[in-house]
Amino acid sequence: MSREITPRVLVLGLVLSVVMGAANVYVGLKVGMTVSASIPAAAVAMLVFRSLFKTRSILEANQVQTAASAGESLAAGIIFTMPALVMMEGVWTHFDFWTVTLVSIAGGVLGILFMIPMRKVFVVDNDELPYPEGIACAAVLEAGSAEDADPRGARALLMGGLIGGVLKFLESFMALARESLAGVWPGASRVHYYGADVSPMLVAVGFIVRLNVAVLIFIGGAIGWLVAMPLLGLPAGVTEPTVGAAIQLWKSDVRFLGVGAMVVGGAVSIWSVRGGLVRAVSELKQGLSGANRDAADRDLAPGLIATLGLICILLTGYVYYHFTGHLPITILSTVVMIVMAFFFTAVACYIVGLVGNSNSPVSGMTITTVLFTGAMFMLFGFQGTEGKVAIIGVAAVVCCVACTAGDVCNDLKTGSLVGSSPAAQQVMQILGVVVAAFIMAPILNLLNSQLEFGTAELPAAQATLFKSLAEGLMGEGQINWPMVGYGAAIGVAVLLGDQILRAKQSSFRLHLMPVAVGIYLPFGIATPILLGGILAHWMGRGSRDPQHEEERLQRGVLFSSGVIAGEALTKIVLVAFAAKGIEHFPWQRFFGWSPSPAMLTTVTWGFAVLTLLAFLRWARPMDER
Repeated sequence: MSREITPRVLVLGLVLSVVMGAANVYVGLKVGMTVSASIPAAAVAMLVFRSLFKTRSILEANQVQTAASAGESLAAGIIFTMPALVMMEGVWTHFDFWTVTLVSIAGGVLGILFMIPMRKVFVVDNDELPYPEGIACAAVLEAGSAEDADPRGARALLMGGLIGGVLKFLESFMALARESLAGVWPGASRVHYYGADVSPMLVAVGFIVRLNVAVLIFIGGAIGWLVAMPLLGLPAGVTEPTVGAAIQLWKSDVRFLGVGAMVVGGAVSIWSVRGGLVRAVSELKQGLSGANRDAADRDLAPGLIATLGLICILLTGYVYYHFTGHLPITILSTVVMIVMAFFFTAVACYIVGLVGNSNSPVSGMTITTVLFTGAMFMLFGFQGTEGKVAIIGVAAVVCCVACTAGDVCNDLKTGSLVGSSPAAQQVMQILGVVVAAFIMAPILNLLNSQLEFGTAELPAAQATLFKSLAEGLMGEGQINWPMVGYGAAIGVAVLLGDQILRAKQSSFRLHLMPVAVGIYLPFGIATPILLGGILAHWMGRGSRDPQHEEERLQRGVLFSSGVIAGEALTKIVLVAFAAKGIEHFPWQRFFGWSPSPAMLTTVTWGFAVLTLLAFLRWARPMDER
């Protein structure tokens, strides 16, 4: 283990865990999904080690990306759930530092510990799961450790960060462009909305998730905004279609279609891993009995796993009691959390092995947790504020567990390919989670001080959804059950369509969760994501097989990762400036004029063209000069 976990590995890995965690807090609140940090962190590690230390240690670089990806996965678990407590009336006015931190640590570490006994089932003895992101990360590590390593990938990563940051600075601080271009069809009797956010980050997300997923997100958006919204007519009290009317319909009706589809997706996910879950329980019994493999394939000691697990469960129980002040609710919440967390660890591991960490249907798992927890509370007669905050508390820990477990599974697959010690990776993952946990509340409070969660600027889609569900289940809000039912029917139809495509062995698949997320998100987000997916497909043309496509698009993935990190971190910095009263460049004060609406629209189109040109220049395959 000592040759893998060195002082430079600890410093770089934990720094990247914080950076990737902070960036993905904004990305997830904006886009409704996070992107895997493993590949960019691996590239950064190889670049730093090669430039500063004149070494190409693939094992050290793998440990760096293992810690860095922990911050990204933890961010997803927290931002999908905890903002609901701020949006609930009379609960939080700001994010409580120690509550968020303890939930982050307990949920993140439990995800790692629950996954350890499943490693043999899903990683070691499983030849069916392709692990697209795990294998791609291993390829980046192996390519970067070669003597003739191509430096263009690292340059693309850095250039992506620069371009993403500069364009966000010019748009948000210099106020030289609009964040979106949107409108409705004038003179219509129904709402016909169209629009797109102008964001290099969203194009980069589409590039990373590829064309299939990008198309599914767009299909979901089209179902919600281009089909369902016109069918619903104008909102009550509105006489003509406006962008505001479209947003009102989305909040009150359309997004509940996505809820129904996600519920179906979560149920199907559980059913799909039933066999693996049984084998994981058997493996857990063997592990706790003291059985183990050789040193090179050894996990953390069973006694340490049990001790850390008990500490995390006690921390969780303390948080639940702090939330509610109600011992019976605390006990029930803790039991439900343990059961759901173990189930969804298996689900997350299977899905990550099948479609990758970025495409894991964590939203569906968390919705299932919310509904099951709410049903248990109603069964025992728990209602009111204590019930709804406890539901979010259970959902937060389970969501962190699912996100972190999937990430660990992906990293351990990479480690198995490059020869890393599983125990060493598990140590780095735990350290990465613990360090990243301490920056979650400060970043969320910073964003909360200047941006309103649940709006088009920062949708916080999953947290808004869980707030509505928790309040509805506890009798303090309304759930649009008819729209949820229609959404479930859409989900079943998508699943049937996917089975037909699967039978025909089609390369295009109808995965349900991206469609559901597309329905639930503002439509402006889906359009640039589709553009990114089209660019990835076009640049990967001529690929003979999926592995060859990964190799051709490796530079584009690195460039896209840089764009995402650059734009997200710049936005966080600008929000910090805004908190100090420095919001925009004072054009009127220095020059006596401000950019006109016509100028803003023109420059916005210019930014869109610059984004496209940047991807054509820096994301093209390395074998194209």
